[in-house]
Amino acid sequence: MRVRRIGAVLAAAAMTLGVAACGGDKTYDSVADKVQDAKQVVVGTKWDQPGLGLKKGAEPEGFDVDVAKYVIKELAGGQDVDITWKESASSNREAFLANGTVDIIFASYSITESRKEKVTFGGPYIVAHQDVMVRGDDSSISKPTDLKDKRICQAAGSNSYKRITDPPPDGELDIDAELVGAANYSECVAKLGGNNLDAVTTDDLILAGFATQAAEQGGASFKILGQPFTDEKYGVGLKKGDTKTCEAVNAAITKMYQDGTVQQLFTKWFGKAQGLSAPTAAPSFEPCA
Repeated sequence: MRVRRIGAVLAAAAMTLGVAACGGDKTYDSVADKVQDAKQVVVGTKWDQPGLGLKKGAEPEGFDVDVAKYVIKELAGGQDVDITWKESASSNREAFLANGTVDIIFASYSITESRKEKVTFGGPYIVAHQDVMVRGDDSSISKPTDLKDKRICQAAGSNSYKRITDPPPDGELDIDAELVGAANYSECVAKLGGNNLDAVTTDDLILAGFATQAAEQGGASFKILGQPFTDEKYGVGLKKGDTKTCEAVNAAITKMYQDGTVQQLFTKWFGKAQGLSAPTAAPSFEPCA
């Protein structure tokens, strides 16, 4: 019993450790402190979502990436920061924050009640809306309820499929559909193009990025139904309890809307997608807790 108790105490102590600086032993009480003092930070983003976070060269690019750069620079008082980019898939975001693999996450990270139990969220910095994407020549699916008995993608770590298959409060439509597993949304889209499933359902910003990429590359033709049925609040993920950074992130997001940066970035990354319009005001923030 004594050994178990000591182990539990040590584990609890480890969980309360601050944010470590790269290449050194110094730790900080918050990510904001680390950014301001060390001028370095590890940022988690998606690397497989065109328009949001896609790694094509030395670092990822997309709307989430540009938002991250803006917010981090604001946290540093306008000074440049050395950013190390880390791929953070839907399946490992909570673990990466908890174990210190990343300091902060910008990765189409929808704020949900279950996730708030493990993560402190800044923002949201934008609100997306779940929609459905099908093959361009598929006329059998014209609205979300047509997904009954259809094959839809279940991306690892994502809750989007539950909006189709589950009843409220976690779900939305409570429709019987066949789930087809995939490691991520790029695999979902590949399976859709290969006729291995009938639809991919997730946030319209994610779908717009994939549809645009396919068109530019001369690949499979996809269409988005244009019938959104949820609000997906994209938050900035932080280790649970880092309220100081959360409040600083919210201040940066507020400024980003006030100076027009959000509208510029939205047009840059999603301006070619039909049916999407740039937000004009910052969303209501979640409590920093």
